[in-house]
Amino acid sequence: MKSIIHPLNQITIKHFIEFNILSYYKNNFKMKQIKYNSTDVLGYNIFSASLENIKSTKKVVINTINQYSYCLAEKDKSFKKALMDSDILLPDGIGIVAASRFITKKKINRITGADLHKYLLEKANKNNWRCFYLGSTNQTLEKIRKRCNEEYPNIIINTFSPPFKPDFAEEDNQKMIERINEFSPDVLFIGMTAPKQEKWAISYKDFVEAKAICSIGAVFDFYAGTVERPRKLWRDLGLEWFGRLLKEPRRMWKRYLYYGPLFIYHIIMKITIIDRYIFRFRSTFT
Repeated sequence: MKSIIHPLNQITIKHFIEFNILSYYKNNFKMKQIKYNSTDVLGYNIFSASLENIKSTKKVVINTINQYSYCLAEKDKSFKKALMDSDILLPDGIGIVAASRFITKKKINRITGADLHKYLLEKANKNNWRCFYLGSTNQTLEKIRKRCNEEYPNIIINTFSPPFKPDFAEEDNQKMIERINEFSPDVLFIGMTAPKQEKWAISYKDFVEAKAICSIGAVFDFYAGTVERPRKLWRDLGLEWFGRLLKEPRRMWKRYLYYGPLFIYHIIMKITIIDRYIFRFRSTFT
């Protein structure tokens, strides 16, 4: 027997399906209201414009997400909330960029923490801003200060190295906040690695006197020269992860060889859920 098409036309059905898919993500992933140009990828509002489009007179928290942090967040609710509560979430990872193209059919460009760091330093130098670096060792911070003074002489730099421990005590957090606020920076760069830095940025953003709070992790070591970043050729080919794996196999193998396939698994599962959801609604109208 021939199926009977519902009176609603195909365009209306398509819009109805898309509306319900969006509702599915909102209900299951608790997506944050979009403040900047973003694309919904795997339940996160991923920044999809260029850094030049970031213009805000209010305090802004900028975090990054890659396939590794995505997988960590799937097991760590507080980390996932920190990423979702970011004002801007940059696609720092070829996996996130590929997921956007594969799932949403939308092309977004990879923007790394290093890209953000360079952009803000150039802007800070033009406007005589103050930048504060929170994290890493005193030796690394001194190298950052020296290089920054040479390349961006108009920027006033201050730094603080917090104690190395799994969790900060309340007095540690208070001391960090006091040191930052005494300096009152335009930009606060945090380099504590994920997920510690993102959680700290979101937890204490209302107590910190800074216009922009940016979690950039390994960029501290890249800029200081204590860790060599893979060459531009690797980055342009989307293989920076492979370059880092070759340079630091003991530290990076799990991040890329375990969490990489796990991220692909998550993508497949999300696509399967969406396909089932679309099929269910299409079946309703045939």
